[in-house]
Amino acid sequence: MCRIDVAKLKNAIAIAETGREGEVRFFGEVDASATGMRRVVERIASRFNGVHFCYEAGPTGYGLYRLIRSLGHECTVVAPSLIPKKPGDRVKTNRRDAVSLARLLRAGELTAVWVPDEGHEAIRDLVRARAAAVEALRVHRQQVSAFMLKHGRTYPRKKGWTMRYLRWLQEQRFDHPAHQIALQEMVEAVRIARERVERLERTIEEFVSAWSLEPLVRALQTLRGIDLIVAVTFATEVGDVSRFETSRQLMGYLGLVPGERSTGETVRRGGITKAGNGRVRHMLVESAWTYRHPPKIGKAKLYRLEQAPPAVREIAWKAQTRLTARYRKLASRGKRTTVVCTAIARELVGFMWAVARQVQAA
Repeated sequence: MCRIDVAKLKNAIAIAETGREGEVRFFGEVDASATGMRRVVERIASRFNGVHFCYEAGPTGYGLYRLIRSLGHECTVVAPSLIPKKPGDRVKTNRRDAVSLARLLRAGELTAVWVPDEGHEAIRDLVRARAAAVEALRVHRQQVSAFMLKHGRTYPRKKGWTMRYLRWLQEQRFDHPAHQIALQEMVEAVRIARERVERLERTIEEFVSAWSLEPLVRALQTLRGIDLIVAVTFATEVGDVSRFETSRQLMGYLGLVPGERSTGETVRRGGITKAGNGRVRHMLVESAWTYRHPPKIGKAKLYRLEQAPPAVREIAWKAQTRLTARYRKLASRGKRTTVVCTAIARELVGFMWAVARQVQAA
């Protein structure tokens, strides 16, 4: 067992020989470049009959994983949040981390993450770039709203950031020219950020048509509240849905299941765990808001349904009828909207899992 503590310039390596009494030793720190790692991997592999490498998932990506696999050796990318740690251990160094993970790998105590291929990772980076652009747009809009509030300028209508709202901003006049310039610069920043978001969304739609998971993305859009961006985000972040044997496993992966602290005969359940992927969870909770309306198939969804297989169409309609009724039932009990949408999002994941299984079976 060989554990690699990856970093930007140097990688710390530790080796754990097989068997409970096998030696665990620190190999050293080596150059993190592809050439240096190839040389070290071949050197270590020449000393043993079989070698299993591992390292923590992080900002260095999956290049080292692909390099080791191309050399014909096993490699595991470990989930950092699921590594067992002693509560009293407050010393952290590259050497100690490497030795500790080598020992845990030999004991089988590490949890692997799913590693995407290069094409999948490229689409995921594009989707995350769009998410970053949306966040930047939100920040710029908040700056404009805060500026207008500070000067006592209140928009007379409810809905903001429409064409009428933008015209209202252009009509505002200030006594000092510096205030006028500041407002114009903020509005221009909003315009640039919005155009960036639109440009990235067009690019995503262009690349999805040639992607291997394009059938899954199209099938997911038959569900109410699931548009192109939500479907692509789900496909890129979750990846291979077949690794989840049940829909509840996928719900737990997305952090949508209730937390629990039970002991003896006492059962205490709290809010959702919020573990796993927050990007998908956030979008699904927003999508659940559409189920407050009665079941209905609009023109856009009708086009998607006509292109989908019969089994997928049946799942989509079943999701509408069940989740809209579920929304009304929970709302009639006096549940808060946030709680209702979270519950709907959890069940929506189950229908998305079923759609993905149908597409994979086809």
